Amino acid sequence: MKFLKVVDKIILKIEEFILSYAVIIIALMVVGKALSRAIFSYTPPFADEVSQIAIVVATFMGISYAARKGRHISMSAFYDLAPFKVRKALMIFIPFVTAVILFVLTYYSAFYVLDIYESGRVTSALEMPSYFLYIFIPIGFLLGGIQFLRNMWINIKERDAIYLGTDAKDYNDENNQDIQEGTHL
Repeated sequence: MKFLKVVDKIILKIEEFILSYAVIIIALMVVGKALSRAIFSYTPPFADEVSQIAIVVATFMGISYAARKGRHISMSAFYDLAPFKVRKALMIFIPFVTAVILFVLTYYSAFYVLDIYESGRVTSALEMPSYFLYIFIPIGFLLGGIQFLRNMWINIKERDAIYLGTDAKDYNDENNQDIQEGTHL
């Protein structure tokens, strides 16, 4: 069990590193391209490709990180109004279905990357193999699917609380607890 916690922390640090630098690269490339065009009337040909790679990396590697932190997009109008038991059931069912969908997408995107690899395509400006750009898609889907399974498991294991992510309790319970604690003398 300790080994898995160490691996989880390592994966978290790698995700944070990748996401941080991907966002920095996106900002540098976009701003640098705009400044270069305005000042020198020249745009580096590689700027678009580097930005595109960084956007793909940030998008797909961010799936797992967002799921871990409970920061993924959700439609919570009905969820917020539901009683505890319904919300608990939803937070077991929804991550399971999401994980299954992400694993299916992992499967198909892996074949897509393999197809690109076999085609031998390269990018136009950097002339690097195109599959380098797309390899992060199945990796992100796989890590996201694993993280959603972890979210489901923590909600099965912890009976008294609801978790949006392994690192994030449900905000509805925190607000209710604050209100209840404030009313006691």
